[in-house]
Amino acid sequence: MPAQKGAPGTATIPDPNAPLPPPPRGKQKAAKQPPNQSGQPEAAEVPVQQEPIHRISNPTAVFSGLDKITGRIISFEIAMDETVQFGALQVTPHACYTRAATEIQNTTSFVDVDEITLQGDIKRIFTGWMFAASPGLHAVEHPIYDVWLADCKGPQQPTVAAVEPPPAPAPPPQKQAPRPQQARPKQLPPPGALPPPAAQQGSPQPPIR
Repeated sequence: MPAQKGAPGTATIPDPNAPLPPPPRGKQKAAKQPPNQSGQPEAAEVPVQQEPIHRISNPTAVFSGLDKITGRIISFEIAMDETVQFGALQVTPHACYTRAATEIQNTTSFVDVDEITLQGDIKRIFTGWMFAASPGLHAVEHPIYDVWLADCKGPQQPTVAAVEPPPAPAPPPQKQAPRPQQARPKQLPPPGALPPPAAQQGSPQPPIR
C-alpha cells in the first residue's frame, strides 16, 4: 500500500546539522580496466571520511524586527531561554549556533515566537530553526510584524588594559681610574742670579789664627 501523506498544514523541521543524503547512483557501465601486468596486488580503495562539523554554542542571539506599518527596523539581543516582546510578538531563543572561522559559516537558532492577541491570549505562531543566511526559509507569518535571525553573539571578553613595562634600572656609576701624578717640572733659578760657589778641590785650608 502507498505511504500515507502527513496531515495538511504540518511541516517537518529540518535539522541544520543533519548529513546530506547521498546523490542517486545512475545505472552506468563500469569502464573495463586493463589487467594488472606488473604482478603486484592492487591497492584497495580507501573511503574518504569527512570530518565532523564542529558548531559553537553562543549565549546570545541577535534578531531584527520589522514593523510593516511604519517600515521601521530595529535590532535587539536576547539571551538563551529568555523572552523579549517586539510589538505583539514574544521571541524566545533556546539555542544559537555558529561555526569556526575556518569552516563555512552557518548561523542557526531554535526559536519560539508567540503572538499576544487582542483578548490577551498567547498563541504560538512559530517554533523551529531560523537561518541567518536565509531569513525567508522559515519566516514568521504575521500581518504586522516580522522577526528574523541576524547573528549569534558570544561571551564578552574582558578588556585588558595595556600595561607599560617598568623602566629599566639605571646602570651603576662607573668608577673613574685615578689619574697618574705628573712629575713636577724643575724650578730654574731666575735670570741674573749668581750660581752657588763651587767647592774647591784639594785639601782644606787651615783656619786663620
